[in-house]
Amino acid sequence: MADSIGRAVLGKDHVIRLTLTCLMSEGHLLLEDLPGTGKTMLARALANTVEGSHARIQFTPDLLPTDVTGVTVYDQHRGSFEFHPGPIFHDIVLADEINRASPKTQAALLEVMEEGHVTVDGVTHDVPRPFMVIATQNPIEQAGTYRLPEAQLDRFLFKTSVGYPDAESTEQLLLNSSVRDRAALLSPVVSRDDVARMIAMADEVYVDRSIVRYVRELAEASRALPQVKMGLSARGCLAWVRAAKSWAASDGRAHVVPHDIATLAEPVLGHRLLLDAQAQFGGVQVADVVAGLLEQVPPPVDRSGD
Repeated sequence: MADSIGRAVLGKDHVIRLTLTCLMSEGHLLLEDLPGTGKTMLARALANTVEGSHARIQFTPDLLPTDVTGVTVYDQHRGSFEFHPGPIFHDIVLADEINRASPKTQAALLEVMEEGHVTVDGVTHDVPRPFMVIATQNPIEQAGTYRLPEAQLDRFLFKTSVGYPDAESTEQLLLNSSVRDRAALLSPVVSRDDVARMIAMADEVYVDRSIVRYVRELAEASRALPQVKMGLSARGCLAWVRAAKSWAASDGRAHVVPHDIATLAEPVLGHRLLLDAQAQFGGVQVADVVAGLLEQVPPPVDRSGD
C-alpha cells in the first residue's frame, strides 16, 4: 500500500506511513498544510489504493448537516419515509477544507467519527467498515473559516502536515508535468477484507503494563504543564495506544516499544494540547511543548532488544 501511494505522493514516506497507521487503527486524519502541498492528493491516493467506496465533501460556509449525513424524505408512491444517505456513508471520506463549514455542519461529524453511525430523525444508520475521515485545512487563511472545536479535534487520531517535496521529488514532478492527476492512475491493491485483517492484526499486538504506565504519566504530566490549558484526554490516551500497536505491526513486531510512543507523540498530541493565552501570545510552539514533555517523563527500559 505504501509503495502504491508513494507513486502519487513522492518523497513522503513518513506521512504515508502515518496515514496507513491511522487506517489500521480505525482512526481519522487531519492534514493541516499550505495550499498545493499534496493534502488532497494523499487522501485520494489512499482512497484509490483501498478497494471500496470513497467520497469527497467540499466544505463551504453554506454546507448543511444534511448535505453530509443524508436526509429522510417522504415517498408519495410508497406512502412512507425513506432515508437518502449522504456522502459520509463511504469507506474513505475526504472532508476538504473542513474549517470552512459552520460549527453546526462540523458537529454533524462528531457522532459518526466517534461511534461509526449517524442518527437522522431518531433512526441510527451504520456507516461501512473500514471507515476513515481525512480532513484538510489551511492554517494561514482565516477569512471565511471557523476554528475546529476541541471536541472535533479530539476525534482525529493524528494531525500532521505533508510539507513541500524534497529537491529530487520536485524535479521528478516537474519532469512528469504532463501527468495532471497522479492519484487517478492508482488501482486498488488491498480489499476491504485485507484492511479488516490488518486491523485485527494490530489489535493483537502486545502492550506491556510499563508502556501503559508511560502513556498515563505523559498524559498526567501534560495536564500539569503551566503553559497548557487543556492536556491529553482519556480518548487521546486510547488513541495513542491503538496507534502505537498499529505502528508496531507495520514494523513487523508483535509488541509495542517505548520508541513507538515517542515517535507518535507529536501527531497524537499536537492538536490535543491547548496552550493558554500567554503561551500563544509568547510564541510557544506545541511541538516544543511535546518535546519537553518527552524529556520530562522518562520512558520505561526496553528489554526487548528492539
